[in-house]
Amino acid sequence: MDIIKEDQVLDCTGLLCPMPIVKTKKAIDGLESGQVLKMIATDAGSPPDIAAWSRQTGNELLLSTEDGGKFIFFLKKA
Repeated sequence: MDIIKEDQVLDCTGLLCPMPIVKTKKAIDGLESGQVLKMIATDAGSPPDIAAWSRQTGNELLLSTEDGGKFIFFLKKA
């Protein structure tokens, strides 16, 4: 598996919907096109929320994984 190199990390641990999405949008807005954001969340609603947000905004969800109760997302800015 290729290693994804993130340009920025956003820790949304402990935040509940809609805050992970709100903070992800703000972080992505601050990136250049093609840069990658790694977002970490503990809200169980985050995987479907991030997938839907990615489809709606055109930002690419490169990877979505779960590790010990933490959901980790790699998003590439469109």
